[in-house]
Amino acid sequence: MAVLKIKDIKNMSKEDIEKKLKELKFELIKSKANAAKSGKSNKREIKKIIARILTLNKSSPLNMETSERKTTK
Repeated sequence: MAVLKIKDIKNMSKEDIEKKLKELKFELIKSKANAAKSGKSNKREIKKIIARILTLNKSSPLNMETSERKTTK
């Protein structure tokens, strides 16, 4: 699994981001099952990537709304 950087996430479309988020959540479930069997897992890395995506999703609309509010006043 490749590490997904913030700059890569910013360049993705919303559809791609949502698709990637679903894939990562599914991969996290599989990783948890594998960890129960073999003891090895990459849960931490998957969780970090999910957190990056969710953080950017949270901050992006807020920044857009505040810039729109400033221009309308």
